[in-house]
Amino acid sequence: MARRSKAREVALQLLFQHDQNGVPVPRPAVTRFTRDRLSDRDLEEFALSLYDGVLKHQVTIDALLTKTAEKWRLSRMMPVDRNVLRMGTYELLHGAEQAATGVVIDEAIELARRFATLDSPGFVNGILDKIAQGRHPDRSAE
Repeated sequence: MARRSKAREVALQLLFQHDQNGVPVPRPAVTRFTRDRLSDRDLEEFALSLYDGVLKHQVTIDALLTKTAEKWRLSRMMPVDRNVLRMGTYELLHGAEQAATGVVIDEAIELARRFATLDSPGFVNGILDKIAQGRHPDRSAE
């Protein structure tokens, strides 16, 4: 598994936990969880930046996902799908490093393939591709 892929996996686990738990996890526990799984300062910072970024922009990300995923309410999406989409959308629109669109979408598809249902990779691909195209309406996803 690529180094950044592992950091994205850890960020997804944190987002999933945040989504499913009614009580916020204290920051020291979030940091410790990340450190214990990654043991690399750069990867820890990357994972935490994804986690923090999604939470900071969650209201606008969720609104965009609701608009883009026609006939799908966010609450009806599988929790893993919902959080993979949140993280992918954050990276496409707000990621500090502006990773290539194809890389972001491929990484999201792989997370969906590993942790969600058989239909999830196609669902995630379709939604993130629409978001990426909306970001650059004059061209298709890179």
